[in-house]
Amino acid sequence: MKAVSGSIGGIMEACCLQPIDVIKTRLQLDRSGNYKGIIHCGNTVVNSEGVRALWKGLTPFATHLTLKYSLRMGSNALLQSAFKDAETGAISPQGRLASGFGHFPFLKYLVQVTRYTYVFLSTMEEFRFTILNLYLLVNLVVKIRLQQQKGLSTELLKYKGPIHCARKIVREEGIFGLWAGASPTVMRNGTNQAVMFTAKNMFDIALWKKHEGDGQVLLPWQSMISGFLAGTAGPICTGPFDVVKTRLMAQSKSGGDLKYTGMIHAIRTIYAEEGMKALWKGLLPRLMRIPPGQAIMWTVADQVIGLYEKKCLQAA
Repeated sequence: MKAVSGSIGGIMEACCLQPIDVIKTRLQLDRSGNYKGIIHCGNTVVNSEGVRALWKGLTPFATHLTLKYSLRMGSNALLQSAFKDAETGAISPQGRLASGFGHFPFLKYLVQVTRYTYVFLSTMEEFRFTILNLYLLVNLVVKIRLQQQKGLSTELLKYKGPIHCARKIVREEGIFGLWAGASPTVMRNGTNQAVMFTAKNMFDIALWKKHEGDGQVLLPWQSMISGFLAGTAGPICTGPFDVVKTRLMAQSKSGGDLKYTGMIHAIRTIYAEEGMKALWKGLLPRLMRIPPGQAIMWTVADQVIGLYEKKCLQAA
């Protein structure tokens, strides 16, 4: 049920906040300083390409968020069960952090080894989570390639749409071109989710005296505040990973030699050529997108989960 609630929240977030994501991508790819800030970037895109350009890449972005939140909420709930105390049912802060970080497959395997008494994932479940993670990375690469294109005339654009983009990447760069930037994506998402799930639980307790599993359903505005606050820490912690992810995903082998050969090389190159601040490029639009996005997602998710608990679990 948590997976379903997350997917519904993801659709709402994508439709509302896609323009901020387009602006963030353009700022992160701007090496020559063409854009002076968020407002200037948005105005430039609208004036030169039209309002519709602010929703470039919406299809892969909406698909990405829907699957990501479904996977995130579902696997986090599953992983938390492994870290709960067998007698009290409580989960420690360290266990909550590990559960948040562990929605990527490699940590799930680590959890299975270190907590062998909890055989909570079957082989098919693990395979399904792995395939979903790979698919999410493909969506990100396609989204960024579409967002970096300037203009709306399909005749002049290299990529005509999500399917055409994916096919062209495979044809020009090979199948692994669809997974460019996988390492920084894993680091960004794992760190972000670890921080976000922990912060959301802390804010629920501190602000509303709401403990997980106590039967209390937060009001929509309460979920919105907790979700917004929980969504602020992640972007600050993961800024460099996000910038490197965008740079790696945007570069194309069809243009000759690659500027960045990997995550570490990209971080070093960006720092040497553009300075430390460049590793947090696009932070402000990320803060304008992610916290409101988390507010929307958690408002929907908390209500869906609360409704399910009232109608189904209490009746049982």
